[in-house]
Amino acid sequence: MTPRSAAGPRAGTPGAARLGMRLFLASLAVLFVAGLVAFWVIRARAASWPPLGAPALPRVLWLSTALTVATSAVAQAAVGAIRRGNEPGLRRRLVLACGLAVAFLACQAVAWVLFFDRATFERHLYGFTFYVLTGLHALHVLGGLIALAVVALRAHRGAYSWAEHTAVRATAVYWHFLGAVWLTIYATLAV
Repeated sequence: MTPRSAAGPRAGTPGAARLGMRLFLASLAVLFVAGLVAFWVIRARAASWPPLGAPALPRVLWLSTALTVATSAVAQAAVGAIRRGNEPGLRRRLVLACGLAVAFLACQAVAWVLFFDRATFERHLYGFTFYVLTGLHALHVLGGLIALAVVALRAHRGAYSWAEHTAVRATAVYWHFLGAVWLTIYATLAV
């Protein structure tokens, strides 16, 4: 057994939180990859893609993309703030990240309304694949928003410091993951 220093596990060895986050993100990656593979199988078997007369992707998805990238960047800025011991900066950035995440979900709701076309839905899997991929991602954004809100509430109670901010870092990592997944989904749908 390797002895541990007073600072924690030996360098290069992930702690329980990091290992847990890696396993969690790996399982989510498998879920999203499975959804994307299903999309490509459905698309490859379709006579035409998108089907004639199907609605185009709503332009508001560009705004959704900007919002998810911004949320990830602001979450990372929150990590930077607490690493410098800037607790007020941490709190401001976490609240801003929550607002950006809410705006992302609002844009997604607008996109779902704009995209809906009953005829396409009844005749083709084009609409179904759009809603499954974007809906699956939105559910995970909602989970990320809840995590952000909990971390923000704890930050307002002074729970984090430059020395201990594991939850802030884990939440930022999750948002980076969500951003990468969204960019992949949007690129897949737009091609």
